[in-house]
Amino acid sequence: MSACVPTRATDPSRQERIHQPHSPPPAPPRRFRVAGADLSASIAVFLIALPLSLGIALATGAPLQAGLVAAAVGGLVAGRLGGSPLQVSGPAAGLTVVTAELIHHYGWRATCAITVLAGFAQLGLGCLRVARTALAVSPAIVHGMLAGIGVTIAVAQLHIVLGGTPQSSVLDNLRALPAQLAHLHPAAAAMSALTLTLLLVWPRIPGRVGRVLRKVPAALVAVAGATATASLAGLTLPRVDLPSWSSHALAGMPEGPVLGIAAAVLTITLVCSVQSLLGAVAVDKLAAKRPELQGRVSRSNLDRELLGQGAANIVSGALGGLPVAGVAVRSSANVRAGAVSRNSTMLHGVWVVVAALLMVPALELIPLASLAALVMAVGIQMVSLHHIRTVTRHREVLVYAVTTLGVVFLGVLEGVALGVAVAVGVALNRLAHTRITHEEREGVHYVRVRGQLTFLAVPRLSRVLHQVPQGVDAVVELDGSFMDHAAYESLQDWQSAHLAQGGAAEVAGRAGSRIAEPAGSSHCRCRPWTPWRNHHCEGPQSAPTGFGDSSDEPGRTPAASSSGPSGLSGPSGHQLARGISAFQRNTAPLVRGELARLAREGQRPSQLFLTCADSRLVTSMITSSGPGDLFVVRNVGNLVPPPTNAGTCCPQPGEESGDDSVAAAIEYAVDVLQVRSITVCGHSGCGAMQALLNTEPGGAQTPLKRWLRHGLPSLERMAAEDRPWARLAGRAPADAVEQLCLTNVVQQLEHLRAHESVARALREGALELHGMYFHVGEAQAYLLAETAGDGVFDHVGAADLSA
Repeated sequence: MSACVPTRATDPSRQERIHQPHSPPPAPPRRFRVAGADLSASIAVFLIALPLSLGIALATGAPLQAGLVAAAVGGLVAGRLGGSPLQVSGPAAGLTVVTAELIHHYGWRATCAITVLAGFAQLGLGCLRVARTALAVSPAIVHGMLAGIGVTIAVAQLHIVLGGTPQSSVLDNLRALPAQLAHLHPAAAAMSALTLTLLLVWPRIPGRVGRVLRKVPAALVAVAGATATASLAGLTLPRVDLPSWSSHALAGMPEGPVLGIAAAVLTITLVCSVQSLLGAVAVDKLAAKRPELQGRVSRSNLDRELLGQGAANIVSGALGGLPVAGVAVRSSANVRAGAVSRNSTMLHGVWVVVAALLMVPALELIPLASLAALVMAVGIQMVSLHHIRTVTRHREVLVYAVTTLGVVFLGVLEGVALGVAVAVGVALNRLAHTRITHEEREGVHYVRVRGQLTFLAVPRLSRVLHQVPQGVDAVVELDGSFMDHAAYESLQDWQSAHLAQGGAAEVAGRAGSRIAEPAGSSHCRCRPWTPWRNHHCEGPQSAPTGFGDSSDEPGRTPAASSSGPSGLSGPSGHQLARGISAFQRNTAPLVRGELARLAREGQRPSQLFLTCADSRLVTSMITSSGPGDLFVVRNVGNLVPPPTNAGTCCPQPGEESGDDSVAAAIEYAVDVLQVRSITVCGHSGCGAMQALLNTEPGGAQTPLKRWLRHGLPSLERMAAEDRPWARLAGRAPADAVEQLCLTNVVQQLEHLRAHESVARALREGALELHGMYFHVGEAQAYLLAETAGDGVFDHVGAADLSA
């Protein structure tokens, strides 16, 4: 190997560079730059926000300028300080009913003061770091609240659509509807109908022309179309009236009962916070579907989002604006328009300010009926059929219906309180109500448990189990998702006694799935994910294992569990047999259908995944793949020997210069399986790279040394003075071993390109090559972004992979 060892630099600084980690160089001073994607997205969001802000202000009975103030503050303050970079905040339809009720009871200036107090309450909650608690609210309650608000909005705006004035409650609006229909205002109804028609038709224009036109928001087209039609036709009907900013009303001290004002503050705080936090989670899901945002936009910090929303409400209320919350329509439009940072949200606020100052004459041409139709459509959309189907499927339709009706007829806070009470009652009923049946079929006794198996059901469970005769075959089917310790102990005691009396007892979940067992089981205290760990089960004959059987059936002894194929003896053999037994019992019933399909159709993997033989790399886990997805090649050091005629190092006399096993796998994957990508995956703490660094010239040529010669080009690449070192997510490698691990991935990709089948597929555009590095200790994957021939490795889904 001496002929192949690279000549390493003797420069002390070079040696220090290899053996001593160092911090990255100081970053240059940052300059404020706005990406083109953020600029275009901000315009798209602004075009949606402008008519909606005016319409929501109209629906609440507030000054129309208050909607513009809230939109601007939501963009600038919440956009800058909030924890969700891509969420857009502003006046929300979900706050319409609450705000209208406050204005009716306390007046506009007092409502602004209540908004300020609610902002301070949000700041307090954010400082207490309780934002995640809001996500514990049942989705049925949240969807029911929004549906109730949507119904209230739609019924109220219907009067303005028809040319009248809405009443103070849903019941009053319904009672007044016949009289309103009898005194229909034709011009207002016509403009409302035109607005609704454009809203409905515009997103559905087919063809290439439709794809171009749909880039303009439907809300803007609907309001602009109605405004232009009304102006050209000379129709006489109420229009937007924006008074001078010099007469704009600011916040004033609220007057009234302290408890009433406290309840109002609590309501605004609750609705704003829950809507904003749920919106932030939804935006994260939308952003996760855009691969180009990975590593650029972090997941939402919910506590910071709550602080940002609180600050926005303080500023908006103080300036005479509506309450501010995260809004779904504008946020989803922001993500779909291609926004890449919070600059888009902030710029949309700037455009709102510009419009409020310079576009007043144009805004005052908008008919109020058109804005009312727009808001009515938003209210109708808040009653989502998808949400109704979801809560029905999860048997929570009662919670949804009670919350919706409570909000419609009693108010938001009262409706939510009723929904919470019903949700708690439903949960307790499910927990306490368990159906247990016993039947005999073909000589086998079946005991079926429907529902959650808790201590409340133990007496009935024990009574039914003792009806099973001694010495017979029995099966206990558990159709539920939870079993507490009392029920587990009762079931285990019965199973042990039944087995001791010569009977057979099997415990299984529905369709072969297993039910959760308590962590305190006596014979094995392993966590659910311990099949992936080198863990110890507490019990007789326990030993470290990589196969881990943490889910033995109740009542099975360790000896019975570990019995397996003949020839497997000793602790390792017992653990292997237990792992096989666990697969046959738990996993095989779930994957049998898919494996049967693969057996019929043959393998069609889309990737060749070449990685190290290290036992800590579980390829299916770190790639979230299953049977048939990956064609995996593993060897010591994830090395790709170059073809015989393209070797980069000199073999010793009598040595083989290539490695046909890896080359054969590459040829088979590319030419036969026609994979679309090849990934070379290195990892932290690689023993092969450590051995390569420590190899001394000369000595016996063992098989390991002969194999590691294929890694010598990586060592040479790292030692080269003219090559920059690879970097890991913006930082320098921790030590020389990590540097060599990263460099080795880059070098092996070059070896791949030298293979004829790979080179041909690359020229034809049928193949992609990827480099990957997995940090074992951090459970973090990094993808290679090649720069000037060497590597910069960056995060892949950091929050998801490390969770």
